[in-house]
Amino acid sequence: MGSRSQRVQRTTLSRDTCLDLLRRADLARVVISVRCLPAALPARIEVVDDSLVLLASTEEAVLVAARRGEVLSVQIDGLEDSGATWSVMASGLAATAEESAIRSPALASALSNGASLVALPLAVVVGERVG
Repeated sequence: MGSRSQRVQRTTLSRDTCLDLLRRADLARVVISVRCLPAALPARIEVVDDSLVLLASTEEAVLVAARRGEVLSVQIDGLEDSGATWSVMASGLAATAEESAIRSPALASALSNGASLVALPLAVVVGERVG
């Protein structure tokens, strides 16, 4: 078999593109430190006004971090038909949130099933496409 000499192309995504991808997602990983080890925990998400992500989580570590005002990140990724992949990460200082901020039925449903609501102001939003 011949070797492939194709070079992988990496493209930095604009904040607007990252926000568009976040808006389309309803599920993300919350990236957090748990007992000094990295963890990626699932949560429902909703982007509000391009400056805030609401997330619904039943994970105690996420809720404690929000009560303490700690840094949290949400991460999503995808695979395009062309085979290219992309990844978006948004970070900020978490806080607890009021249910009145919810717009999406998915978040409302998660709360009715025992999740708590966390607000994550979008201080840093970065993304990359590979392929």
